[in-house]
Amino acid sequence: MPFENIKELVEEYKKIWSLNYALSLMSWDRETYMPPADASVRGEVTGVFSELIKEEYLKLNNLVQKYEGKENLSDEEKGFIRVLNREIKYYVKVPIEIIKELDKIISEALIVWRNAKNEGNFGKFKPYLEKIVDLERKIAEYLGYEKHPYNALLDLYEEGFTVDDGDRIFNILLPNLKDILNKVREKGYYPASHPLESVEYEIKDMEKVNREILKLLKMPEDSFRMDVSAHPFTIRISGSDVRITTRYEGKDFKETIYSVVHESGHAIYELLIDKSLEMTPLAQGASTGIHESQSRFWENIIGRSKEFIHLVFPILKNNLSFLKDYDEEELHKYVNTVRPSLTRVDADEVTYNFHIALRYEIEKKLLNEDIKVEELPEIWNDFMEKYLGIRPKNDGEGILQDIHWSQGSIGYFPTYTLGNVVAGMIYSSYKNLKDDISQGNFDNVKSWLREKICKYGATYSPKELLIRAFGKTYDPNDLLKYLREKYLSI
Repeated sequence: MPFENIKELVEEYKKIWSLNYALSLMSWDRETYMPPADASVRGEVTGVFSELIKEEYLKLNNLVQKYEGKENLSDEEKGFIRVLNREIKYYVKVPIEIIKELDKIISEALIVWRNAKNEGNFGKFKPYLEKIVDLERKIAEYLGYEKHPYNALLDLYEEGFTVDDGDRIFNILLPNLKDILNKVREKGYYPASHPLESVEYEIKDMEKVNREILKLLKMPEDSFRMDVSAHPFTIRISGSDVRITTRYEGKDFKETIYSVVHESGHAIYELLIDKSLEMTPLAQGASTGIHESQSRFWENIIGRSKEFIHLVFPILKNNLSFLKDYDEEELHKYVNTVRPSLTRVDADEVTYNFHIALRYEIEKKLLNEDIKVEELPEIWNDFMEKYLGIRPKNDGEGILQDIHWSQGSIGYFPTYTLGNVVAGMIYSSYKNLKDDISQGNFDNVKSWLREKICKYGATYSPKELLIRAFGKTYDPNDLLKYLREKYLSI
């Protein structure tokens, strides 16, 4: 038993785990099958469950201190205490009044943001974002930090990640990505657009394609399922019940395919966590960035490779009649178009991290009070022009495009780039990857990922996990190596 020395703590934590289990199931149902008329009732119920979870964490505060620094603890036991302390810290250090005020403002801000985005009117959302930023600054002060207030919020999503880490990564990435982008344009092999992007498809045909792709990825039928939602997501109910969703927009079929592969990457991580960690705080990904590395690895490095296209080409041809005039090479070009775009979610591998750098710089300056919320639209547009040479025509396709700030998720965006960076590290370390993809040996891929990353769950902090797996922490040079090999060796 990995938790022999902290049995009492493990038993008490099961209450929190059970509440989270029920909350996850209700959250999944809300996004998939819940009748819309029950939305307000469901909100009340999930709110009560969230309050109960907070109360249980606070009850555990004294008990966890009993085991702090105890000798002869296993790595799993040390990890259990570390993660539990991190989860308790937020509720102990941040006054409940601040938490409730933030919960109230973001419940209102989400609706206002959605309307403001549709109208392209930042002025409507501005007073809500000002309150959210002010509350997030206060939370940073209550949590405590070294050097920069942004560090306190970054740590909530990526344990131990700091502004120093972020600056180092983006200072390496941005000039090199600019060079890669310019050379991709010069070579002209990967197009800026493709005719297939505007071709409409029948949803029933794409559903068949996606089900076949899940079989190809060997997703387990007894512990995994896929449904449809407005916004694709992955949710872990337990280690034997992990669910994903996709969406069908009726054209540009690569969008739904890569949504499925991306979310399957998240699901694979959850399914590969060692079952002995179930019902503990370790039965989750090591961090948001490490989790994103799994989805980006499967989506981009595997899913957009020539080897994977060769595997799925028969599936696509059998189900999508409009592909009769296209070969594998054209399909590969279609799924790998490269162009500067205004929208993050539409960005390709080469330009994606510019979108994250923009948000990182804005959040960093906001938290340090170097800029004001009212200045954001112009600052956003200036960054877009600086990084990608394009400028939004309105706030809807610019500053208002992401939901994150309306949810109070300041500090989350950098983890998207960390996911790409770690995916690059996996690519550089996996010696026979192309062979395994070309032969459809995805069990081999899963075994490799399990031993390097997945089986540990949150036992180790992300930096310690990376050092154990790769002998180093976040190294953007591996991502750059991958992008050069793929896009510039043509």
